[in-house]
Amino acid sequence: MLAPGSAVFHIRVPHPSRVLCGRVGDFDFPTLTAHLTGVRNFEILFDQAEASNSPDSAKQDPAYQQYGSLAFPALPSDRPWIYSNFVQSLDGIVSFKGRHATGGDISQLAEDRWLMDFLRVHSDAVLLGINTLIEETQLLGNRGPVYAIEDPALRRLRDKLGRTTQKNVFVTGAAALNLSEYQVFDAAAVETFIITTPTGARRLAEKNSHPHVKVIVSGEGDFVDLAPAMRALRQHHGIERLLCEGGPTLYGYMSRAGLIDEKFITISPLEIGLFVPREQEPADAERKNPPKERPTTFMAPGFIKENAPWWQWLSCRRIGDHQFNRYRRRR
Repeated sequence: MLAPGSAVFHIRVPHPSRVLCGRVGDFDFPTLTAHLTGVRNFEILFDQAEASNSPDSAKQDPAYQQYGSLAFPALPSDRPWIYSNFVQSLDGIVSFKGRHATGGDISQLAEDRWLMDFLRVHSDAVLLGINTLIEETQLLGNRGPVYAIEDPALRRLRDKLGRTTQKNVFVTGAAALNLSEYQVFDAAAVETFIITTPTGARRLAEKNSHPHVKVIVSGEGDFVDLAPAMRALRQHHGIERLLCEGGPTLYGYMSRAGLIDEKFITISPLEIGLFVPREQEPADAERKNPPKERPTTFMAPGFIKENAPWWQWLSCRRIGDHQFNRYRRRR
């Protein structure tokens, strides 16, 4: 499905039992549904990233007192600077599956949810696989989530930084989507994009239900060619910084194609295990075909020793026993 060095991503809408969890989790557990006041300051163990280049009006924002400086290097010549955000257990698992399948169930920490918003503040758009939207909708109901900044103070920071309307970008092969089933595609929510193949674009055009949704065509058959799609986001839609929140399949193909520049990884002090234990109760959507394994951050064809990429450890923060790392891919 993926030729060495290519940027071709093959995705199909799964059977409901096949959950590919991403970095989302706005509704993970009740303690995080309130406004995120009282978030503790991150303890900076080290930080070798660039100095802040934010406007003076934003540099004194309380968010930077909580987290510290956040800056990015110069942009690539023809595509966005792309960074990912995941939370994982000590053993690299990103979802329990079953009834506790979200990233919030892994982190169980308000500051991690705050960090998700903080990283969204600094992006022009959030990139997700369509399976993440489908499965989060199954968990949440009510036409699913919108991947937007929840914290009002962080929305104000985004305004100070001069960022425009929040954007969600979804990747799908040739799925016959009914966009009306998802509130994220409502015109009043966020600006939305769909990256798909000619077949997928034709199916969307036949329904013609949401003409305001921007469609980017790349690839053929069921295969999305990711590299041209990323160039289109930059060159035709002005997206300079793109935050990839998963799921692990999309992330894996993006990394395999050399399209992930940085990764923010929260390590939660939990040990979970790869195989789903017998006593775990499946989610309703899993009952016909309960999963046997849990996903890691990278659920796509991997690398061999000769081409496995190295990453520079840029920064490390902590809150209690949770660790917040930032890595940059060595080029």
